[in-house]
Amino acid sequence: MNRPRTHPQVVVVGGGPAGASLALVLARSGLAVTLVEARTSLVRQFRGEALMPSGLDALGAMGLAELLPALPHRPLQGWRFIVNGRELFSAAEPLGGNPRRPCTLVSQQALLELLIKQAQAFPGFVLERGQPAVDLLWRQERVVGVQLGDGRRLEADLVLACDGRASLLRQKAKLKLVDGTSPIDLLWFQLACPAGSPLQGNFTTLVGATGVFSAFESAAGGLQLGWVLAAGDRAPALGQPEWIEKLAGLCSGELALWLRQWGAGLSEPTRLAVKVALAERWWRPGLLLLGDAAHPMGPVRAQGINMALRDACVASARLLPLLCGQATDGGQALDGTLAAIEAERRPEIEAIQALQALEAARGEQLRSQAWLRRGLALAAPLIGPAIASHWSHQQQPLRHGLSALPKPP
Repeated sequence: MNRPRTHPQVVVVGGGPAGASLALVLARSGLAVTLVEARTSLVRQFRGEALMPSGLDALGAMGLAELLPALPHRPLQGWRFIVNGRELFSAAEPLGGNPRRPCTLVSQQALLELLIKQAQAFPGFVLERGQPAVDLLWRQERVVGVQLGDGRRLEADLVLACDGRASLLRQKAKLKLVDGTSPIDLLWFQLACPAGSPLQGNFTTLVGATGVFSAFESAAGGLQLGWVLAAGDRAPALGQPEWIEKLAGLCSGELALWLRQWGAGLSEPTRLAVKVALAERWWRPGLLLLGDAAHPMGPVRAQGINMALRDACVASARLLPLLCGQATDGGQALDGTLAAIEAERRPEIEAIQALQALEAARGEQLRSQAWLRRGLALAAPLIGPAIASHWSHQQQPLRHGLSALPKPP
């Protein structure tokens, strides 16, 4: 920890997409950066994998896009919707956009590990792994660092709280989280298998009388599957064979047979309680919330990782000129920049959350109304192309974002 402070010191709490990418960009610019990650391992059963063009653009603006070829990744081929065992429509990537910018699936764990490894190449970077930040340090109503679980105190000119939707630092700063609504929760499964699936690279959603689930081929191999529950409903108490039959019952033909063939690789489900919310304010003097700490996102179109990367891109572009210039005005310029970052990011987050809610509500309507499913399934050959065109158009904001991104200096 004894290093010369030629630049203001930044403590980043949380090694997720916002924290890891921002720590790398700041350290690469010569700043003294400490990344505090509570977990010793970044392995989790579920991490969003879909990099939309909005997230890819953020990586590119931060000079990090060249890392992707070194990671397990694959372009998504398209989207399919099956209703009552019949294809309603399919839409090929990139949904009318730049053919070189399809939605890309990437192993998020591998991405985070690589970002941290890259940051470790810079002399001003320090990683505190397996050490939670348990409190904020204050001086005259200003955040001046964090206290670690082992009692150590890390002083800093700026603390960036990227510690997730249950952010302890947000709570310690008394920044209220205003909850939105979500009609759904998810049960998330992984299905390990040595063989390719009949999904053929498509993100596939299947809706029927017994439920709804989505499935896609993970960038690192196997399948990821999300079973939709109404918010607050109890999860079915099923064993592995019963779950396979429940999933296969919504499929037709080859996919149903494939699930039964490889069903032994199905993991126990993890419940993801969907929380959509927005902090009433993202900053205190010396502290800035980013990513899920500032705005927990719903699961629709993997906006969590994409919005976190866009937060990091804007924050790095706005903070670097100030931090590298070593402002000495008692923090007034820094606090003004923190407020400006929130003002720049909040409108896009509010709009994206509203679009997610609308998409989830449509899905819940289809899940709950048998007459609607029957009508769509019967009319699919006639109305499918029109629905595909309309749906593709509606997806553009969720794919591309709603604001231009700056480039860090």
